Amino acid sequence: MLRTAYQFMKFDKSKSIGIIIGIVISIFLIGQQVGILSFLTGLMGGLVSSSRQDLGEIWVVDNITSNANELAQLDERLVREIRSIDGVQETYAVVVASGSIKFVDGKTAIVSLIGSEAPNFVAGPRPDLVMDGKISSLLDEGAVSAEFFDESTFNNSVAPGTSVEINGKSAIIKVRTKNARGFGGSFFYTTLSKARYYGGFPANKISCVAVKVKPGFSKEQVIANIDNTIVGVKAWDSTDLKNTTVRFITITSNIGTSIGSLVVFAIISGFFIIGLTLYSAALDRLKDYGTLKAIGATNGYVTKLILMQSFLFAIMGFVIAMLLLVGFQKGVAGAGLILNFPPIFVLGLFLVTLFISMGGSLFAIRKINSVEPASVFR
Repeated sequence: MLRTAYQFMKFDKSKSIGIIIGIVISIFLIGQQVGILSFLTGLMGGLVSSSRQDLGEIWVVDNITSNANELAQLDERLVREIRSIDGVQETYAVVVASGSIKFVDGKTAIVSLIGSEAPNFVAGPRPDLVMDGKISSLLDEGAVSAEFFDESTFNNSVAPGTSVEINGKSAIIKVRTKNARGFGGSFFYTTLSKARYYGGFPANKISCVAVKVKPGFSKEQVIANIDNTIVGVKAWDSTDLKNTTVRFITITSNIGTSIGSLVVFAIISGFFIIGLTLYSAALDRLKDYGTLKAIGATNGYVTKLILMQSFLFAIMGFVIAMLLLVGFQKGVAGAGLILNFPPIFVLGLFLVTLFISMGGSLFAIRKINSVEPASVFR
């Protein structure tokens, strides 16, 4: 059957090439858009995902916050108060302030100053995100970090040793991170005191409290203890806070709707374009299919033959589309657009390819199954 299916595909090369191109375009667009959405959602939760979640297992914020990128000010005394709650091993203050950075050439940009206590730097950056320099150097006078992928945005180098001004105060970049980024803003990590100093943040205020859970207690227990003990705050599992942030921004910004609609339309258009092309190809070969049925082929055999062709089209189109996606992934990586295609994503994309190709073949199957074998002799 495989050989016969291949012969049918060779019969009309132009339509076969058209089907493969249709699959490639649909799958490439789907993979590209979903990859970009995944990248953007990673940025949305960047404040949490770039932190030391092994230490800050729970984040305590004000009770109306559902977006980690918009933290209200809390009383610093909460750090000690929460530390006394049952199940809490350690607490860490975190300050997130905004600032205007100015480079030596006069260019300016708005950045987020993220401060936490040394030597743990629970708010980040995680050690694996450090590209140049040592995290301990953030203790130096005026020391801050900067992000490698922001160099193109700033149009200035952010290599360690670069002098800048933050809100009119002198600072020096001592650490360069890579892929420690947020959604719509640049992260500059530093100590708690310097984040307050550069950001004009009140000395008795913090943005949130990161909590380390004591061994033998579950995060759920500690979260309940904090929520039941302190009024006006809400404790979040750090992963839940990140997911809630992503969900909040995705919905309010309509990013999910716009990208999701593109994916849906790519699937629908691919389904019908490929289906109608297969239908047209089947019409051109009605006599061939009729001959097969005249010499004893059943409708089941003919159905399998058409499905085999659509499966081969799917394999060819998927392989080409994945090669293009990998090429696109490498091409945009240098600009900071980091796309990941994990195995589960590739599998899902392959299943979509099968749906588009084999589902579209139903038009041709219905037509061929209605052909009378005697019609070839008329």
